[in-house]
Amino acid sequence: MIMREEIKGAVEAILFARAERVSADELVEILDVPLLELKPILREMMVEYREANRGIQIILEDGYYTLCSKPDYSDILSRMIRPVKRRLSSAALETLALIAYRQPITRAEIESIRGVKGDKTISGLLERGLIEEVGIKPVVGKPILYGTGEEFLRAFGLASLQELPGLEEE
Repeated sequence: MIMREEIKGAVEAILFARAERVSADELVEILDVPLLELKPILREMMVEYREANRGIQIILEDGYYTLCSKPDYSDILSRMIRPVKRRLSSAALETLALIAYRQPITRAEIESIRGVKGDKTISGLLERGLIEEVGIKPVVGKPILYGTGEEFLRAFGLASLQELPGLEEE
């Protein structure tokens, strides 16, 4: 059985290496530590990071843990990061909107609504991580279903898809 400090170190390493959200269940599986033992350790780590004069923190959001920078340092970090501002074409925005509002949706359904081929547009959105393959439609040909992912929410400053503005009916 691993000791408390080893568990903390392992959690920190997992969250750092993953660089994205990790569920408590996944941590239990990776560490082979019971959830009842792990939860208080995670809470303790969150308090330690919050109270320490460090630039990082562990946050819990929707049942997922993330290691991230503290908001106090956002001004400093913005000096370091030089984002590449690549605008989305009108075709990409139109396709992205269709996927966001009608997901899960197939390429053929997108092309039928838009009236043009969407291979390049969909590939570009996949490459940017704004959309992802979310399954396969159980019909002949088994077309891929597309939906938005975490990067879409991050790029548009949304916490969830419920924050998307409503559509006006014609």
